[in-house]
Amino acid sequence: MGRSPIGSEFYIDESLYGLDQIGAAHDRIASKIHRTPLLQNQWLNQAFDRQFFIKCENLQKGGAFKIRGAVNSVLQLSNQQALRGVVTHSSGNHAQALAIAAKACGIACTVVMPKSSPSVKIQATRDYGATVILCEPNQAARISSTQQVIDQTGATLVHPFDQVNIILGQATVAKEMLEEQPELKILVAPVGGGGLLAGTCLYAKQFSADPEVRILASEPEGADDAYRSLRTQQRITEQVPNTIADGLLTTLGELTWPIIQGLVDDIVTVSDDEIQEAMKIYWERMKLVVEPSGAVPLAAVIKAIHTSLIETDPGDKIGIMISGGNRVFAGV
Repeated sequence: MGRSPIGSEFYIDESLYGLDQIGAAHDRIASKIHRTPLLQNQWLNQAFDRQFFIKCENLQKGGAFKIRGAVNSVLQLSNQQALRGVVTHSSGNHAQALAIAAKACGIACTVVMPKSSPSVKIQATRDYGATVILCEPNQAARISSTQQVIDQTGATLVHPFDQVNIILGQATVAKEMLEEQPELKILVAPVGGGGLLAGTCLYAKQFSADPEVRILASEPEGADDAYRSLRTQQRITEQVPNTIADGLLTTLGELTWPIIQGLVDDIVTVSDDEIQEAMKIYWERMKLVVEPSGAVPLAAVIKAIHTSLIETDPGDKIGIMISGGNRVFAGV
């Protein structure tokens, strides 16, 4: 169901991504995550003549939304899988999330992290009990190092974004937002690998009270594979990213791409300067610590309103996701 102005038709398989599946994921993880607040700010609303509702996943366990998909995956392991542990590759937020989820269930966790990952995220992953293996900062090295762990230990891969259980877990962000504010006209999510954005599309396009609800993707200019993929209608699988938004460096997955292609209404890219300005707004106006990746959606909304890239009316209710708050300053 649903058709994107810039994409092709995508029919949602309700046996995989339906209300029952997303609802079951939410019930499964509810006791192990925070139901993060949906905040408003008077200055923001007045400055842009819109009603912004900001979902603060920077206040989530592990400092990012990633815990949702990680917990949903770990809780569905068989006893034999649990004995062999889990493994993933991640530059930081998913690494910490899986480490937390595994530790809570008494399961061994190994994480392959690029050497270029922020030191604070590497240390936090270790502090949560995971074994960290550092690799060269490219996708091939991440995948090959992860496969070595699987071959040696039999660990189960919990992918950062491209698995059904991950996407269902991330869909619970939009579920909570629309439960609290069913009249949201636009939901804005960042996009890296696409787990959060795909989950947002799946929930909102099926279950929003507003059949005209729109999904706006947001992405750094220096890692714009999703933007180029949507414009060309072909998934970009290789890029050399250059952006401060270190959580959005990966390209779209095989599962997330068709969902995003078919259900996203538009996408806006923003510069690093625009990202930093959004971070500054969060800090000065809301006293929120937000990492660059988490500030991308607000930066995109501000740009879209100023440049009329998207159609909005005064007073429209816009839901904005802060995806995380784990890296604020360069070099940490």
